[in-house]
Amino acid sequence: GAYKPRTSPYSFQGLGKEGLLTLSRVRKEVGIPVVSEIVDSSLVDLFAEHVDIIQVGARNMQNFELLKKLGSVERPILLKRGISATFEEWLMAAEYLLAEGNSNVILCERGVRTFNNHSRNTLDLNIVPLVRKMTHLPVVVDPSHGVGKRDRVRHLARAGIAAGAHGLMMEVHTQPDTAYSDAQQTIDIGTFSGIVKDASILVQLENLFGTDQEQS
Repeated sequence: GAYKPRTSPYSFQGLGKEGLLTLSRVRKEVGIPVVSEIVDSSLVDLFAEHVDIIQVGARNMQNFELLKKLGSVERPILLKRGISATFEEWLMAAEYLLAEGNSNVILCERGVRTFNNHSRNTLDLNIVPLVRKMTHLPVVVDPSHGVGKRDRVRHLARAGIAAGAHGLMMEVHTQPDTAYSDAQQTIDIGTFSGIVKDASILVQLENLFGTDQEQS
């Protein structure tokens, strides 16, 4: 993330425009699409120029003026579920984008705040099949934020795919302990490679047996 909203004002906030331009340059050199989180409506035009998919983070899920402006942008929007948002609130946030004409909306389940203290959040995987049943929108799962501990990310990634997620969003680093942001939940390259293999196997199983939605 070029722009990184943080709970503490003293934590690393990202490199801002410099980081966005770096991502854009890497996109051109490597040939892969770029996703980055937007934090303010004044940045919409800049993001539309340099980013393939614009992410709306959990803290901005109900920033309705931002959502309205993004609804008129010709870029897919990755909409994260709010920290304590209900299913209905999450879908209504998506409706703000859809109502303005942007039909390319991706939902992301990233865990909600509960009373537990054994993980950063509680990954609400039962919402994944509900999204697939009740909407036409793709849904991805973020196991990194969902648990906040790297030793459990692979397990929850498997569970997310098994629950019917169309994809995963994870924080990966060559040296996770040195990551400027969310180091405790950031996985290494080896773990990431294992998750890719897991996902491939689970997708093959889904293709073989079909989903509950297809069977019904």
